[in-house]
Amino acid sequence: MRVSVFGLGYVGCVSAACLASMGHEVIGVDVNQVKVDLVNGGLAPVVEERIGELIADVVRTGALRATGDVREAVMGSEVSLICVGTPSEPNGSLCTTYLERVTEQIGAALAEKAGQGGRHTVVFRSTMLPGTCLNLLVPILEKSVGGTAGVDIGVAVNPEFLREGTSVRDFFDPPKTVIGELDAASGDVVAALYDGLPGEVFRVPVPTAEAIKYADNAFHGLKIGFANELGAVCQALGVDSHQVMDVFLADRKLNISPAYLRPGFAFGGSCLPKDLRSLVHAAQRADVSVPILSHVLPSNSDHLQRAVELVERTGKRRVGMFGLSFKPGTDDLRESPLVELAERLFGKGYDLRIHDANVSLSRLMGANREYIETRLPHLAQLLADSVDEVLEHAEVCLVGTRDPAVLSALPHGDGPVIVDLIHLPDADARRAEPGYVGLAW
Repeated sequence: MRVSVFGLGYVGCVSAACLASMGHEVIGVDVNQVKVDLVNGGLAPVVEERIGELIADVVRTGALRATGDVREAVMGSEVSLICVGTPSEPNGSLCTTYLERVTEQIGAALAEKAGQGGRHTVVFRSTMLPGTCLNLLVPILEKSVGGTAGVDIGVAVNPEFLREGTSVRDFFDPPKTVIGELDAASGDVVAALYDGLPGEVFRVPVPTAEAIKYADNAFHGLKIGFANELGAVCQALGVDSHQVMDVFLADRKLNISPAYLRPGFAFGGSCLPKDLRSLVHAAQRADVSVPILSHVLPSNSDHLQRAVELVERTGKRRVGMFGLSFKPGTDDLRESPLVELAERLFGKGYDLRIHDANVSLSRLMGANREYIETRLPHLAQLLADSVDEVLEHAEVCLVGTRDPAVLSALPHGDGPVIVDLIHLPDADARRAEPGYVGLAW
């Protein structure tokens, strides 16, 4: 394919050189004439493993050249990759100035190119927040071109997963390829660019593609911060942190796995809250600052509060709740987030009914009974014997269990507002129905 790549920094330079080495005819574009001259001279404008020899090779064969002329690049290509920077503003917000400028310039060139045959596809590879492409850049492009994105012009978002220092290697062996497509034809063009590369390809809506890069980088930062904070606590307590992490990393069932990484309800139970409090307290006693670890429980409490606010927004007062124990299939109520949720709603004066097939006041004993008598002493008057009793009472139903009897009884369409705390099996279908609200989806 004939490809123009806008921005010859790390991402653009590597993308241009690697695509050229795959057999594409590539034109690199940059406002910095020094970078343009370096590329045309077969030299890399960035310091990066393997990039120097790669650029020298593809420039020598004529597969890659560079220019400062946007019009020339657009006229000489059928797909444009935008790889310009999106730095932070002083207040932390995303700077889209360069994105807007290059989109307008490409649009102006495409307006001139219109009628020459073939649809041009504009692919945004720069990191940008969800909504940037559809709400900001597509309108700029359509206004400049005088056409409709997805019809007259192809548009896609294609985030990169290149690490400086290993970016050439990462390009040819990507962890995944993500294509946010405005329409199938736009996605087909991007898929063809990377044909032959390994790794799973995900073709998703444009905002999803924009969000994925942030999910990745936020998690990477969180992992680094977690490891460093835990290391500092271990050091203060006289423990070898690398031994601890060697064992931690060996657990591929719970630790390094998909476990606990699906948005759902707040956590609770007899272990997680207690152990987090103990660890943070030990760090404080040792004068070790652990801002990540110390904010996990407050973050969990804030997430629980979101459920309360969803009920408040309905303006209704009769509430039903399915589920009470902290884990399905048990009657363990210790630090159950559902007990905490019931307590908050009851305290706010809501008319509450609760059903959990595993929880019967007459069977509760020991720590369980003591806990519920302390946290929710009026539980007896709130518990319902059946799913139907809750449904008949409720104007709003909070679903915190996957009990088959509950799932099969939940109404569709007309009926109580369904506040989904667990991502119901049919959540995707229910999203289109009035009266369904997902906690974080």
